[in-house]
Amino acid sequence: MAMEIGQKVKVLRLRQSMSADKIQKIKENPVGTVTGFKMTDGSGVGVVVDFGNGLATWFFEDEVQTV
Repeated sequence: MAMEIGQKVKVLRLRQSMSADKIQKIKENPVGTVTGFKMTDGSGVGVVVDFGNGLATWFFEDEVQTV
């Protein structure tokens, strides 16, 4: 299922390294809204997720699922 801007998603796992502060915020509330897309490695597309708590970051598609 293709993700669309405005969809709610839940973070399932973290493949990329990020600060401990970001990881803690995501663990506290792993559900956010897709606000955009990002080319990851020339052949893949990641999703930009806004968590509504001042945190927005991108994830590989296999790190999130729609809710």
